[in-house]
Amino acid sequence: MSLGISETGSSPDEAGYSELDRLCIDTIRCLSMDAVEQATCGHPGLPMAMAPVAHLLYTRVMRHNPADPNWPDRDRFVLSAGHGSMLLYSILHLTGYDLPMAEIERFRQWGSLTPGHPERLIKPYAEGHVNTPGVETTTGPLGQGFANGVGMAMAERFLRERYGSDVVDHRIFSICSDGDLMEGVSAEAASLAGHLGLGRLVYLYDDNHITIDGTTALSFAAEDVEARFRAYRWHTLSVEDVNDLDELQSAIDAGIAEEERPTLIRVRSIIGYPAPTKGGTSKAHGAALGAEEVRATKEILGWDPDARFLVPDEVREAYAPCRERGARLQEEWEARFTGWRDQHPDLGAEWDRAWAGLPEPGLDEAVPSFDPEETAKLATRAAGRKALEAVAPYLPTMVGGSADLAGSTLAILPGEDSFGPGSTGRTVHWGIREHAMGSAVNGLALHGGIVRPYGATFLVFSDYMRPAIRLSALMGLPVVWVFTHDSVGVGEDGPTHQPIEHYAALRAIPGLTVFRPGDANETAQAWRIALEPGRGPACLLLSRQNLPVLPPDAVGDGVSKGAYVLADAPGDAADAIIVATGSEVAVAMAAQVELREHGVSARVVSMPSWELFEEQGQEYRDYVLPPAVPKVSVESGISMGWSRWVDASVAIDRFGASAPGDEVMEKLGITPEHVVAVVRELVGR
Repeated sequence: MSLGISETGSSPDEAGYSELDRLCIDTIRCLSMDAVEQATCGHPGLPMAMAPVAHLLYTRVMRHNPADPNWPDRDRFVLSAGHGSMLLYSILHLTGYDLPMAEIERFRQWGSLTPGHPERLIKPYAEGHVNTPGVETTTGPLGQGFANGVGMAMAERFLRERYGSDVVDHRIFSICSDGDLMEGVSAEAASLAGHLGLGRLVYLYDDNHITIDGTTALSFAAEDVEARFRAYRWHTLSVEDVNDLDELQSAIDAGIAEEERPTLIRVRSIIGYPAPTKGGTSKAHGAALGAEEVRATKEILGWDPDARFLVPDEVREAYAPCRERGARLQEEWEARFTGWRDQHPDLGAEWDRAWAGLPEPGLDEAVPSFDPEETAKLATRAAGRKALEAVAPYLPTMVGGSADLAGSTLAILPGEDSFGPGSTGRTVHWGIREHAMGSAVNGLALHGGIVRPYGATFLVFSDYMRPAIRLSALMGLPVVWVFTHDSVGVGEDGPTHQPIEHYAALRAIPGLTVFRPGDANETAQAWRIALEPGRGPACLLLSRQNLPVLPPDAVGDGVSKGAYVLADAPGDAADAIIVATGSEVAVAMAAQVELREHGVSARVVSMPSWELFEEQGQEYRDYVLPPAVPKVSVESGISMGWSRWVDASVAIDRFGASAPGDEVMEKLGITPEHVVAVVRELVGR
């Protein structure tokens, strides 16, 4: 008996679906129940309810190859409702991905390929983290996967426009939940997707009327989700019974046929179906069903209630064609790709470099250098613009923009068309959607790493983006976050717009490289390092106000080491060391001069990146910051964290104020005079 798997991704010729389809779907349900039960925790309800959707997508709809999960032109699937991870693991196992039954049985265990929520790691960095074959993105925080998919669709359209539909021609499918659609990030991302007309998105909304606290009547009953998405300019469809495979297939086909708008298919399901007492209730959402309920459910399905992790032979045979079909689809693509490469050798070479994460030759040499004799002062945001202008031609697949602040962040790709409803340029106007920008930037990077994206806004608004920044670090994505207006030097906009705790908050994220450059030359080098092949996410914290330009020879390659001796102490040895970042490097340099008048010989260390300094050997760290010499930090943010490097801090452990930036700095003690006083007290002079 055959599943009737189609070569084109559309419905099979024969009407209806076989009992074997039902057996396959029930196998997904039982594997999910068993894995959650063995782990004694997890979410069985969604996998049981939405098993028909996964079955159809992976057997009849999606173009994918289980033998090569990284095939560039595969369709992408995002389980935005990541708590239902066993749905994804079950279908990946059954369709032939390298996810053996032993891993299904180790659901939620240390180092298994089946963690509690799906994980996609571009750059695994810690023991216990995994990269599950067939998983496209790390989902868990609701709404993030939804917005990642929007970024993936943007990448698909950009790459299809640049390289042609012979080599880029795929779609992004997703299962999302009530929880995803309640989260604000999904609203922002849906609005953006509708504006851009991302017709390659087909999302299936699991409308099961249940959240962890109970029914959606508690918090979500008044909303007409389909009407909301139509207002976003989405194509909406509905399926009233997830188990009606014909209706489900027809809706998916209609979504695929719609090329001008993204599609949302509302699919009515019963969470935990067909569990007899917990199905349709919140008890199927966030906990194992319990042995008795699992046994009763299997009896309803006509299964042996004592069998665990069972895959009937006929189910194995039924899913086997998925590998054959996937291999054939990829072979056909490879033949087209070979012909395309022969016709477009230059684009083919560019494609190879971009997929490898490599820039075009000459990027390092293009990074600008700033001469203080020619430019005495320059804001680091302005220097960042010049650096971006210089490197952009060497990164033809760089895509990015600002959250409605391009004129302020200056993070602009020069001479590039916009990425809009009728155009596919490299400059993205994200609108006032910091949440969606963060998550969609991740989605752009998740498209195989070929796209090098960035997103820009004011540093204080990184709070809106923190979940996305955190996930970019967890996944090791090659993205750049550009945050300007990085201190109380912003001035008159006042404490709501003046970052205080933000340096420390970003440095607290493992795997994230944070740069706070002290001048134009440090900024240019920070951009170069952030774009190095293989580097994970990086943040550039840049000033609004003009800063003195340091001599290029003094900066040298110091930024790559995280901290370096910018101005050594006069004489044989330093009485003290002043460590500064960003705009406070100039304050430290002025303090060094004044300290000489008081008989104190001070070394000035610029420390643009804590993370890179930590990567250096102990010998270098001790050279820059000798353990026996008293040290003072100068930074216009909270002092938290500085005690690991210094003995005292000149910092701002309060919110700012509305006044001209120089006055705010003075009132809050970010002055050479205050630094001098703190150093003198520390050294007893």
